[in-house]
Amino acid sequence: MTQAKIERINALAKKQRTEGLSEAERLEQKKLRQEYIAAYRMSLEAQLEQITILEPDGTKRKVKKRK
Repeated sequence: MTQAKIERINALAKKQRTEGLSEAERLEQKKLRQEYIAAYRMSLEAQLEQITILEPDGTKRKVKKRK
């Protein structure tokens, strides 16, 4: 997600609050928000994959993704 896309999301949100959006702008906003959420989730998953939990008995285990 580029900074320009984030700025566009913010600009559309501000316009929505002040004057409203056209149908094309609503679709663009929805697409950009979905792209932002997907990038955020990928980043979070990458961070969680790096976490190691230290158990009370001294063993280490990786965090696993739930099904």
